[in-house]
Amino acid sequence: MKIAKLTLLVLMLVLILSIFVANVVNIIDVDSHGIAAGAAAESRWSKPRKYDIGDSADHLLWFLQITDLHISIFRDPLRITELKEFCDITVGSIKPEVVLASGDLTDAKTADKMGSRQFLEEWQHYKKLLDESRVTEKTTWLDVRGNHDNFNVLDSKSKENYYANYSVQGGKHPRSYMHQVRHPADSSLYSFIAVDACLKPGPKRPFNFVGALDQLEIDRLNGLMNQSRQSQADYIVWFGHYPTSCIVAPNAGGVRAVIGKYEESMTYLCGHFHTLGGTVPNMYSLQQAGFLELELADWKDNRMYRLGVIDHGQFSFLDVGHRDWPVALVTNPKNLQFAMPRKENVQSIIDSTHIRALAFSIVDIKSVKVRINDESWVECRNVKGPLYVAEWNSSEYKTGIHHIQLQVVDSDGREKIVTQPFSLDGSRLTFGILPRIILMSEVSRIFQIMFATLFVMLVLPLCGLRIYHNTYHLIHGRSISQPRIRIKLFRWWLRSHWILSTVDRLFFPLVLYAIYLLVGPWTIGEIIDNHTGVIFAWGTFVGSSFLPGSFTYAYGFFQLLSFHLPLTLIVAHRVSRRLQLIEKPPRKFRNVLSKVWEHVPFILLVSMQISMIYFFWLAYGTVATVLCPLRTWSLLLAITLWYQVYKMPTECLRSAATVWCAHGCLVSEEKDENRRSIHGDSK
Repeated sequence: MKIAKLTLLVLMLVLILSIFVANVVNIIDVDSHGIAAGAAAESRWSKPRKYDIGDSADHLLWFLQITDLHISIFRDPLRITELKEFCDITVGSIKPEVVLASGDLTDAKTADKMGSRQFLEEWQHYKKLLDESRVTEKTTWLDVRGNHDNFNVLDSKSKENYYANYSVQGGKHPRSYMHQVRHPADSSLYSFIAVDACLKPGPKRPFNFVGALDQLEIDRLNGLMNQSRQSQADYIVWFGHYPTSCIVAPNAGGVRAVIGKYEESMTYLCGHFHTLGGTVPNMYSLQQAGFLELELADWKDNRMYRLGVIDHGQFSFLDVGHRDWPVALVTNPKNLQFAMPRKENVQSIIDSTHIRALAFSIVDIKSVKVRINDESWVECRNVKGPLYVAEWNSSEYKTGIHHIQLQVVDSDGREKIVTQPFSLDGSRLTFGILPRIILMSEVSRIFQIMFATLFVMLVLPLCGLRIYHNTYHLIHGRSISQPRIRIKLFRWWLRSHWILSTVDRLFFPLVLYAIYLLVGPWTIGEIIDNHTGVIFAWGTFVGSSFLPGSFTYAYGFFQLLSFHLPLTLIVAHRVSRRLQLIEKPPRKFRNVLSKVWEHVPFILLVSMQISMIYFFWLAYGTVATVLCPLRTWSLLLAITLWYQVYKMPTECLRSAATVWCAHGCLVSEEKDENRRSIHGDSK
C-alpha cells in the first residue's frame, strides 16, 4: 500500500510537471505555430515580395535605435556627455534615416535610489544635449516614453509630464504615433510606429514595471496600422519601451496580435529589461505571428545602440557598443538566425547576384572584403555611401548552412571582422530557450502563477494537516499514530508544521494573513503625489482610475518568500522545540548564550523586514507606510506570534502532544501541575 501511494504521488508530480513543460513549449514554440498560422495566413497574406538583389542602392534604408538612457542628475554624468557624443559623432557618421529612442529617457529616481518622481533638470539635460548636438538637423529623432518617464505622472496633461515639453515628439504625440519615410530613389514607404504602453496614471516605482494598453490605445494602434496600409507602406517597424511580454492588453493575443495582424510588420524593437543585468545579452526571439522581437541592451550601463537595416525586403540588424568602430553588417545573404519566412522571400537571396554589406566609421573606409566558409577573401567595391558589394554565385551554396565573413578596415587601421550563418534551403536556427521564455510569455501571468503557487504552498499544507488532525479525532475518537518517516528533513517539516496547525493562536494569524494578502488592501497612501490610492494584489485604485494587477503579484511573491515563508518555518520550529522541551526537559541548565542563539533567526528576519519598511517609506512616505498591512503590520504580526510561542499556555500544545509525544500527553506538564497543586495545599 505504501509503495502504491508513493507511486501515485510520483505519477501525479510527473503529470503536473509534464503539463507545465507542455504549456511552456507551446508558448515558446515557433515552428508548429508558424506552419499552422502560415497556412491560415495564405488566404489573407500574399507571398512575400521577391526582389532582384544586385548592386544598386535602391530599396535600402538604415536606422539606429537607442534605449534606456536614464539621464540622471544624481548618478553617472558620463551618460549625458557620451550621449551627446553619440548624437554628434555616431549619428553624424552613420547618417541614419531615423533614430528610435525607445524609452526611459530620464532616470527619475531620487538620490537614495528608492524614491521616484520627475526631475525637471533631467529633462532639461535631455533637451539641451539634443539641441546642442543638432541631432534633429541630421536625422529624425523618434522618442517614446518608458516607465521611468512616467513615474509619478497622473496623465498627459499633468504638470509633471515633462515629456510633453522637453522631448522631440511629446508635444505632437502624447502617446503612440507613426512616422513615415519614403525612399527617394524607388518610392518605397517605411512606417515607424511608436507604442506607448505607459500606465495611466503612472504610479511611483516599483508598481509600474509592467505596461498596459487600454482599449482606447489598442484602437489607436489599429488606426495607425490602417493609416499605414492606406498609404501603401511596404514595411512597418514597431518600437516601444516595454517588451510585448511586459504589456497587459484587453484584446485576445495582446499587443502581439496587433503587430502580427498584417504582413508589413517586420519587427518590434524594445528595451526595458536591461538584458536582465547582463544575464541574457542577446534577448531576441521570433514571435509566433512571424515578426522578430529584439530587446536592446541599455545605454545607462552598457552604452549600446542598434543599427537596423531593411535591404530589398530583408531585415538585418547589429547591436554595437559605443565607440566600437568600424561598424560592419552583411545584409545579403541575411543572417540565418534572424530569418522571417513569413515576411521575407528567400528566393530573393537565391537569385541575387551580389553579396551586400554596409560599413561605417568615423574616418574613411580603407578596405572591405568578404569570404564564404574557408574560401579566399574577395574585395568588395563601394557603390554609394556605406554600401559595398561583391559578385557571388549562390548556386554553390544551395544546401546546408554556410558562414560568411566580412572584414572592414578603416584609414586609422581599425579592423572589424564579423561572421554570420546563412542558408538557402530553408534550414533554421533556433533562439536560446531563456530569451524565448522571456519575450514570448506573459510576464504578468508568470507573476500571478508565482504568487498563487507560493500562496498555496504556504496555506494548503497547514490547512490540510489541521483538517486531517481534527477529522481523525472526530471520526475515530482516538489519537493518530505518529507518522514514521526516515528522511530527517521531511520528518522535521511534518512534525513542526503539524504541531503548528493544531495551535489556534498561531495557525489562524498565519493563514488569515496570507489570505488577506490575496484579497485585502496592501497599503493606502499617495501612490502619486497629492493623489491617494489603494494597492491590492489584483490591482491599484488611484482616484477614479484602476490599474490591473501585474507587478503587484511579483511584489507579493517576494513578501511571501522573504518574510511569510521564513516566519512560518521559524515559528513552526520553535513551537515544535517547545513541545520537545516540555516532553523531555533538559538535564543541564541552559546558559544565556544558548537562549539568545535561538532568537537569532527571528531577529534577522525582523531586521530584514524593518529594512523593507524603511525602503517602502522612502518610496511612498509616512502615511502609506503606517497604513501598510503588507510591510508594517506584518512586523507586528511576527512579534506577536513570537511572543505567543514562548508565553502561550502549554495547554495549547495538548492536542499536538497526542500525536507527537511518546506518551500521548504532556507528562512533564502534568507533573508540574501536580507539584504546583501540592505546594498550594501546603499553603
